[in-house]
Parts: sequence; structure tokens; C-alpha cells
Amino acid sequence: MRERLSLVVTTLNNAVTLERCLASADWADDVVVLDSGSTDATQAIAAAHGARLFHEAFKGYAAQKQSAIDKAAHRWVLLLDADEALTDGARAVIEAALQAPVVAGFRLPRREQVFWTFNHAGVRLNTHLRLFDRERARMNAVPVHAAPETKEPVSTLRGAVFVHYGEPDIATKVGKINAYSSGLVEHKRRQRQRFVFARLVLYPWLFFLRQYVGKRWFLDGWAGFINAVSAAYYVFLKYAKVYEAQRRQTRKP
Repeated sequence: MRERLSLVVTTLNNAVTLERCLASADWADDVVVLDSGSTDATQAIAAAHGARLFHEAFKGYAAQKQSAIDKAAHRWVLLLDADEALTDGARAVIEAALQAPVVAGFRLPRREQVFWTFNHAGVRLNTHLRLFDRERARMNAVPVHAAPETKEPVSTLRGAVFVHYGEPDIATKVGKINAYSSGLVEHKRRQRQRFVFARLVLYPWLFFLRQYVGKRWFLDGWAGFINAVSAAYYVFLKYAKVYEAQRRQTRKP
């Protein structure tokens, strides 16, 4: 018999994608949706799927997700964003892994929507810790890109792919790049980043090559090229904003 599983999702006006998200894991034993003030059909969709619906003001990405995880009825949690969904073959892989698991969690590969298309089958997908024992893993404190972490061993379920539907067009991508890079400035400054100017000049080019060639984004055609350039610009913008903040501090009267 497998471990019982709670699906955990945080929401804010996600009616466009939430139905697909919840339907992809409707076999979970428990569904927790923590909403932070939706004004669209998000809450109605959650209720239609039998979710235990909670309401809390947004406290930041890490704190909000941790609060939702803490409400799960079972130790093992599947954490999805409202714009993500499991693929058809993921259920069997996950349920097999939950038969007496010996690790604290499992990393799942994420296939990305790349504007008008999706990652080619040959692209090397990033993996994320999304299936875990909530008593042995917690959200980290990184702003914007907060994620579960554990010091105990984890494994990767290559066959349990989930899809991210978060960037349907270039405008959405650019908006996220600007917002996320601003959100990371103070975090990076607290880390006392060294060689910021060198990172600003050199790292975007290296990052482009790592993504476009190393992870085979070239297989996604022009969408992959645009995505790689956008990702490199995100790296550039992060360090440009850190540099700007440093200059402003040193020039205070």
C-alpha cells in the first residue's frame, strides 16, 4: 500500500489554469488550496474538485507555500503551482515511488511552455523537488524562486513529468523577468555577492550557451533561441540591478 498523498496548491486568480492542475492529480487522497484573495472563478473551481479551501493574505512566496503545506492531511505532499499540471504517465510513476519510500522526497522533471510551443522531447528538463515528506522538508527563504529543501537524500522520478503553462507569450516572459530580477536584489545583496561587474559582463553569455547548447534549447527552434536570449537577459538584469543598488548606496549624501 502506498503512502497517502496530499496535493497542495496556492492560488490567486488562477481560473484559467487551475482546472487543469487539479484534474491532473485528482487521484490524490487530499487536496489543499490556499487562496490569497481571488476575484475570478478560482475558488469555485477548487470547491468543485473537493479541495479543502483556505483563505490567507499573501505573506510572500515561501511563507504562503509553507502555510499551505502545513495544512496537508498527510505527510507526503505533491506541491504544484496553479499553472502546472502532471502529465498522463506521472500518476503510475508517483504511486509506485510511494510504496514504502526510503528517501525524503523526489525531484520531478518539468516541461516548459515556450511561448507558442512546448519543450522538444530532446531538451534536458530541469528537475524540482515537488514530491516530499513534509516532516523532512521545508520551504527555503529565497524570494521569488522559493522551493522546498531537505538535507536528507532525495531521488529523481524521470517518468513523472509535469508541465508548466506559465509563459504563453514573450510579453509575459519579459514581465516576469523584470519583476523577478527586482525581487532578488536585496537577497543577493545580503549574500554579499562578489565580482558583480564581472558577473554582469560575462555570466549572461555563459548562461545563454549553457541553456541553448548544454540543455539543448536549440531543439525548440526559434522559440528556444528567444527563450535562451530572454534567460540570459534575466541574468544580466539581476546583476545590473544589484550593481545599481550598490552605486546608489555609495553615493548617498
